[in-house]
Amino acid sequence: MSAGAFAITIALTFLGLLAITFFIGRIIPIDPVLAVVGDRAPQEVYERVRVEMGLDRPLIMQFVSYVGDVLTGNLGTSVTTGRPVASDLARVFPATLEMATLGIIIGVVLGVPMGVVAAARRGSLTDQAIRVVGLLGYSVPAFWLGLIGLLLFYARLQWVSGPGRLDIFYDGLVPTVTGLMLVDSIIAGDWTVFWNAVSHLVLPASILGFFSLAYIARMTRSFMLDQLSQEYVITARVKGVPERQVIWRHAFRPIRVPLITVIGLSYAGLLEGSVMIETVFSWPGIGNYLTSALLNADMNAVLGATLVIGAVFIAINKISDVLYRVLDPRAR
Repeated sequence: MSAGAFAITIALTFLGLLAITFFIGRIIPIDPVLAVVGDRAPQEVYERVRVEMGLDRPLIMQFVSYVGDVLTGNLGTSVTTGRPVASDLARVFPATLEMATLGIIIGVVLGVPMGVVAAARRGSLTDQAIRVVGLLGYSVPAFWLGLIGLLLFYARLQWVSGPGRLDIFYDGLVPTVTGLMLVDSIIAGDWTVFWNAVSHLVLPASILGFFSLAYIARMTRSFMLDQLSQEYVITARVKGVPERQVIWRHAFRPIRVPLITVIGLSYAGLLEGSVMIETVFSWPGIGNYLTSALLNADMNAVLGATLVIGAVFIAINKISDVLYRVLDPRAR
């Protein structure tokens, strides 16, 4: 695919995302005008605000204006905070990015070896144990696991800090540069704040990593089982190649390409699916922001957060495609 075709594909995908978010905002049975003026406002005030918001114009004209506003970075003003939605999202998204990034690192570092070992020892007790872990990752509710984690590791054992991103005492001590607390504290050279941030981050990130681990381990096991049954692997074993080399050099290399897609989708899923974890841990991220916006019928904030999450999916998917072509010359 040429660079021009690649750019057109991204543009059309993003346009489709804009259309979906726009029309969802019009279908949802929430009146954005009432969210601004309240349900006790006089009819003339209601009509005036409706005209100011452009809701009296034809739907296609509203969509064109919406696309223009988004392309210029204008996502409207949040009814809840009174600030531009774009600035709110720029403030809360790094917290979600930090937690999801650590979660996917945990998922990859543990999930890939677990999947490989499970496939190499198919039918063994180790394989069964890893499959049970994967099943738990699919079936255990996130909010329940978060509450149990807080009860055990924070309230009882006191191994980690509680909800929030920092203790109140450390809040505001480190200047915001990237929005990533670990990075900003390192830049500032404040290791006390750094370790306090780690203490708050490790539990929610580990829970997200557990769900990511379950998916990655399951898919890795499936890919490896397919490769281990191939003729070239059987031939390598017949020739006396050590089993470790057969697994990691012959069978694992071909699955790196599909694993990139799996990891990318898992990462995007963590960024989007951290709503429950952020709610349980009072984490000031985009999931918590979206939940608050939904409860307050703040449609500008809801659509803005949805748009950002969708854009992240598109970006990660396209990055996965690029890496796919880099690692597999046949895909070029």
